[in-house]
Amino acid sequence: MGKKVTMKDIAKELGVSAVTVSKALSGKEGVSESVRETIKSKADEMGYRYNALGKSMREGKNYNVGILIAEQFMHDSAFYSKMYQSLIKDLLQFDYFGILEIIPGQEEKECTMPRILQNNKVDGIILLGQMKREYIRMIHKTNIPYIFLDFTDDSFNADTIISDNVHGSYEITKYLISQGHKKIGFVGNRLATTSIMDRYIGCYKALLENKLGIQEDWIIADRDDQGTFIDLILPKDMPTAFVCNCDKIAYELVLLLKKKGYRVPEDVSVVGYDNYIFATLSDPQLTTVEVNVNAMSEMAVMSILRRIQNPTTESGRKVISGSIIIRDSVANRIDKCNDIN
Repeated sequence: MGKKVTMKDIAKELGVSAVTVSKALSGKEGVSESVRETIKSKADEMGYRYNALGKSMREGKNYNVGILIAEQFMHDSAFYSKMYQSLIKDLLQFDYFGILEIIPGQEEKECTMPRILQNNKVDGIILLGQMKREYIRMIHKTNIPYIFLDFTDDSFNADTIISDNVHGSYEITKYLISQGHKKIGFVGNRLATTSIMDRYIGCYKALLENKLGIQEDWIIADRDDQGTFIDLILPKDMPTAFVCNCDKIAYELVLLLKKKGYRVPEDVSVVGYDNYIFATLSDPQLTTVEVNVNAMSEMAVMSILRRIQNPTTESGRKVISGSIIIRDSVANRIDKCNDIN
């Protein structure tokens, strides 16, 4: 790390006094606008770091953004950890700090005000992952700017940034069909989150377009309606492939299938969603949909900062496309289908 740039360093470069530099950078009177702009430009060029507290007091802002996430999503969730890290990095580009607060299930249910709002520490809120509507309504009543990231709720007029869950699941289901699979199941509680519902809809759309159905017992719940994970239960009449709502569940399904004596992918193929750590930990490694976390994070930061600057700005929805990553968890059954026919 290089030497910290001081006001004296800037003053020496410009041939002015340190007092003049201090007045220019602190917004005080006593310097002309042209000199002020010259000093600010040189400070930026040299990498001078402004005093965050002083800047905050002058402008009436905290320069902090709260990131709220329900506790249920932090259990073994590589995806949300990656998203949080990306948000922190992107916020720093604008001299903002991200403050994470994990909301326990009981506090979400009881609508307990987040501590970062109780202490008036943030200028805006990013709600990361699905939260209960009553809890969001409480946040809404505070009049603090907020946006939704990775979920939707049309009850609120809020900026929303999501991955293209419907299209991603549609495409990966079409890939299974292209490999000769006609009996395809889905793993995920469709009512638990809007993301899982959208991924089911994408899967179902691909099946309908190809005149294929899905049996109700091929839809396996992975969690209850409150988001608590439950044991997977395999159907008696097995499909040849499963579309899973995330890589973590796909990983667990592979383990269960092997335990029950099935070969993956020879007997049953499995695909996931997210392309995070479980996709490559799995044996075989998972074919999955990669979510563009960086693009989602960048869009979320731009949205919340815009809303902080102008809380009445018109809200919108941004949908970020993903891409299929093909690995080893899908068997080609075209020859088998031809043999049967």
